[in-house]
Amino acid sequence: MAVLKAASTTAAPATTKLGPAACEKDAEKLAFIEEMTVNVDEVQERVLAEILTQNAETEYLRRYELRGATDRSTFKSKIPMVTYDDLQPEIQRIANGDRSAILSGHPISEFLTSSGTSAGERKLMPTIQAELDRRQLLYSLLMPVMNQYVPGLDKGKALYFLFVKSESRTPGGLPARPVLTSYYKSDHFRSRPFDPYNVYTSPTASILCVDAFQSMYTQMLCGLIDRLAVLRVGAVFASGLLRAIRFLQLHWRDLAADIFAGVLTPKVTDPGIREVVAELLRPDPSIAEFIEAECAGGDWAGIVKRIWPNTKYLDVIVTGAMAQYIPTLEYYGGGLPMTCTMYASSECYFGLNLRPMCKPSEVSYTIMPMMGYFEFLPHEDGFAVAGGAPPQLVDLADVEVGKHYELVVTTYAGLCRYRVGDILQVTGFHNAAPEFRFVRRKNVLLSIESDKTDEAELQSAVERAAALLRPWRTTVVEYTSQADTKVIPGHYVIYWELLVKEGEGGQWPPAETLQACCLEMEEAMNTVYRQSRVADGSIGPLEIRVVGGGTFEELMDYALSRGASINQYKVPRCVTFPPIIDLLDSRVVEAHFSQSCPNWAPINNKLIN
Repeated sequence: MAVLKAASTTAAPATTKLGPAACEKDAEKLAFIEEMTVNVDEVQERVLAEILTQNAETEYLRRYELRGATDRSTFKSKIPMVTYDDLQPEIQRIANGDRSAILSGHPISEFLTSSGTSAGERKLMPTIQAELDRRQLLYSLLMPVMNQYVPGLDKGKALYFLFVKSESRTPGGLPARPVLTSYYKSDHFRSRPFDPYNVYTSPTASILCVDAFQSMYTQMLCGLIDRLAVLRVGAVFASGLLRAIRFLQLHWRDLAADIFAGVLTPKVTDPGIREVVAELLRPDPSIAEFIEAECAGGDWAGIVKRIWPNTKYLDVIVTGAMAQYIPTLEYYGGGLPMTCTMYASSECYFGLNLRPMCKPSEVSYTIMPMMGYFEFLPHEDGFAVAGGAPPQLVDLADVEVGKHYELVVTTYAGLCRYRVGDILQVTGFHNAAPEFRFVRRKNVLLSIESDKTDEAELQSAVERAAALLRPWRTTVVEYTSQADTKVIPGHYVIYWELLVKEGEGGQWPPAETLQACCLEMEEAMNTVYRQSRVADGSIGPLEIRVVGGGTFEELMDYALSRGASINQYKVPRCVTFPPIIDLLDSRVVEAHFSQSCPNWAPINNKLIN
C-alpha cells in the first residue's frame, strides 16, 4: 500500500474536513487553522527563522557558531539534539539568578515544572512571557472546532474541575510551577473577557485555591447548584474527573445539607471562596432532595448523566496512560462521548484534535506549525532506529503515515532540538499538516495521573525497600508492578516474591515490616509522585502484594506458552495484560499498604541537584 507523505510542494490528501462555522468569530479561527495547515512547511521555515533571530545573541547559539544564520540547513548541521540532562547546567544557572542571555534572548519569566529527573526532582522548563500569548492562541481554537460537532454550547455552562498546584521559587527568585497553574494564575485566565462558549460553573476563586479539599468541595457544590445549566463536564485528565466523582460519593451528604440550608460548611475557610459562594448559594430543598435520592442508594452507574442530565460530552484526556480509565468513565458517564481536544506539555503547546467527537481509540492531534519548530526522530515498531550514523531528524511536513517518531522541539523560549520524550504515530493529514496518535511516553513504566515512574526509578525503590528485609534474612527474588485504577484514587501495586533464608536463621517478615517497605518505596519515588500522594490526593497508598514461591516461574511458563523465546524472556517490570494480572493475584498470600504518606514539602528551593 502506498505511503502518504506531506511535502512542501504538494499537499497531502486531507483526512479531516472542517465543517461550517457556528458564528463569524469561529469562521475567522477556522480560516486560521486552514491557513496554517495548508502552508505547513512555509510556516515552519518562518518559525525557525524567528526563533533563531530572537535568540541569535544567546550564549547557547553562539557556542555552536550559528553566526546569525536562520536557515534550516545550517541549523541542522550545527545544533545537536539534546535531552534535559544536557541542558541542566544552563538551567541551573538561570534558576540560581543568572539573568544573562543563556538560552533565550528574552528574559525568562518563570519555570514550568515537568515530571521528575533521574535525581527525582522536577524538571524546570524555562519560559518567556510571550509564550502565554501563544498558548492562549491555541486555546482560542478549541471551541470553534468543537462547535462544528456540538451546537448550542453557548446556551449553557461547563462544569470543569480545574486546580492549581503549589509552587515554589528558585534560588534566583523565579516562580516554578506546573504549566496549568501558570495559566490559571495569569491575566489571560483570571481577566478573560466574557465568552458565552466558555462559561464555567466553578468560581475562579475556587480554581485558584491551593487547598485541594476546599477547591474540590466548592467546585462540586457550584456544579450541583447549577446542574441543569451544565452542558459539558470535564477535567484535564480522566483521573481528575474520576477523583471528582469519588469526592461526590464521599461528601454528597454535606453538599446536600449546604444546598438545603443555603449555608456553606465551615470546613471551607478561604475568605475569597466564601464570599463568591455566598452570592450563589440559596436554600434549595428540591436540589438537596434530588441529590439525596440519586446518591443514597449507592447506584453510581451513569451518575454524570443523572445529576447533570443535559451533559453532551465529557471533556478529558483519555490518551496515553489515561486510556486505562476509559471503562470507569463509561460506567459513571453512562455512555457519554469523551473528547480529547488538545495536545500540550510543559515544553510547548503542540496542537489540537480536529475531530474531537471521535472514539478515544481514534484520537489524533494535528500539530499546529506556528507553535514551535518541530522535528521527528524516526522509530521502527516503536523503538529508536539503531545504527552508527547520527540520527536524521524528519521535518513536520515530511513524516510518513504509519511510522513512529519521537517528538523533538525548538521553542521561542530557547529550547533547541529538545527531545520531549513522546512517541507518536502518524495517522493521516489535515491539508499538509500531519495528524499524530499519542502512543506513549518514552521509558514510562507506571503512571496514575501526572506522575511518571520509569524502570530505573522503580528498581531503585524496590532495592531501597528490600533493605528493610535484611534483619529477617529475607530477600526479594523477583518483582513486577501494575497501576491499579479500579479504585479511586488509583495506586501502585508491586508484586514481590520473597525468599526466606531459613538455613541462616531467616524468618518471614512481620506485617509491620512489609508496611514499612511500602512507605520506603514511596519515599524513594520522585517529587511528582509524592506531591500527588500528599497534597493532591490523586494517588492512593502504595500496595505490596506478596506472591507465593514459584509464581514468577509460572509467569514465564505462561509467556512461553504464548510464543515467547526462553532465551530472550525477561520478567516484565510492569504488567497490563488481564490474564497475567489474574495469575499474579491468584497467587497472592499477603497484601500490605503504606500506613502514612511519604515526605513532601511544597517549598523546595533545591529544585535541581
